Amino acid sequence: MSTQLASRMEVSNHADEETEVKPQMIYRCKKCRRIVASQDNIVSHERGQGQKCFKWKKRTGDTTDQPPECSSIFVEPMKWMQAVEEGNVEQKLQCIGCNARLGSFNWAGMQCNCGAWVNPAFQLHKSRMDECPF
Repeated sequence: MSTQLASRMEVSNHADEETEVKPQMIYRCKKCRRIVASQDNIVSHERGQGQKCFKWKKRTGDTTDQPPECSSIFVEPMKWMQAVEEGNVEQKLQCIGCNARLGSFNWAGMQCNCGAWVNPAFQLHKSRMDECPF
């Protein structure tokens, strides 16, 4: 009797976890609507300290304490990234469907607009993609 109760509790706990899951997001090229990434491909990074992290000449003079929202996402290397497959160290990333420029990559790393460094960096600009729930 107690084993049945325990198994029911496990099932109810599992059901609670499923309701809290965020909807899966996919990212599409704005120009041709081809899927270029999904939530599973994103490489997360901790937000940097904003303007403090940039070289003096790159600072805009904005003295807000909050770092800006990231204008890009960083993803793992994927098969559609032809420049990566060709063995380049850094290059622009183009959509395989329409050749629209979606971002860039650099194996040595890049700095996000929030100030954080991401190594290696495969950066896709949010302004060049549509974010759609899956």
